Amino acid sequence: MYTGTTGFSSLPFKVLVTDPVDEEFIKKVSDKAEVEVTLKLTREELLEKVKDVDALVVRSRTKVTREVIDSARRLKVIVRAGVGVDNIDVKAAFEKGVQVINTPKAPAVSVAELTIGFMLALARGIVRLNEATKNGTWLKGEMGIELNGKVLGLIGLGSIGSEVARLAKAFGMKVQAYDPYVPPEHADRLSVKLVSLEELLRTSDFISIHVPLTPETKGLIGRDELNIVKNGAFLINTARGGVVDEAALYEALKNGKLAGAALDVFEREPPPPDHPLFKLDNVILTPHIGGSTDGAQLRIALTMAEDLLRVIRGEKPLNVVKAI
Repeated sequence: MYTGTTGFSSLPFKVLVTDPVDEEFIKKVSDKAEVEVTLKLTREELLEKVKDVDALVVRSRTKVTREVIDSARRLKVIVRAGVGVDNIDVKAAFEKGVQVINTPKAPAVSVAELTIGFMLALARGIVRLNEATKNGTWLKGEMGIELNGKVLGLIGLGSIGSEVARLAKAFGMKVQAYDPYVPPEHADRLSVKLVSLEELLRTSDFISIHVPLTPETKGLIGRDELNIVKNGAFLINTARGGVVDEAALYEALKNGKLAGAALDVFEREPPPPDHPLFKLDNVILTPHIGGSTDGAQLRIALTMAEDLLRVIRGEKPLNVVKAI
């Protein structure tokens, strides 16, 4: 255990981990800092614990509010084990001079593979036919569709969206994307056509969402957007639940505008047991497992450790989240 000092003060650098992380992170950092792992803290316990730490390491469960940030007298950095930072008040952190870092590339392969898995399951009715077969119903005459030749519309062409595009190309899909922030040359390298959101919705056979939840993207896909999607399209969301209006999605699935949907994320997690989407057989639901693979968690741990060690050395971290 490191008990020396850092460039910030004469005190040892203290790290508080409040959500589960891969053990490799602890191993890498504990030589240079005092690391405390305390999970499932209450709000009051978190407010007390955070007072004298230099770094706070969280996943999506811990809510790092303005109150938490204001309580932290020494806090220098908030480390997010994953991509989305909607559980962190980034603006409050920025105002207080606290850096927020995440791991945008580390889970990309795992989330992208889940997305492709969803597309295959929807295209061939795998989940529904599995259940029917186990229940003694032999639906051999059921027809599915191929991914080959179909149009995939990606809403967001960052690390995860780009990986989905790469994998989809291997299936012979035509890939287009809506992302007002991506440089055209990046899309060109991926052989992805950049289009408007309206064109994407009207022309895509599969629509897959890969954007963070921000004030700009909250409710991005609502009733108006779903009304103009191509009849019989499929929608996949492995990003954040709040990007899609779930009530509007239910209507589109119920009336057949959408042929099916697959969600790994929800507006409220976990969703209530009486959620309307649970009643539909043309929707696949999983409990936010996009980055839940051994490979992704190891990459997340190593990426976090590298950036936190940079902070401890007084260097600039590589994955700084911009203020919202």
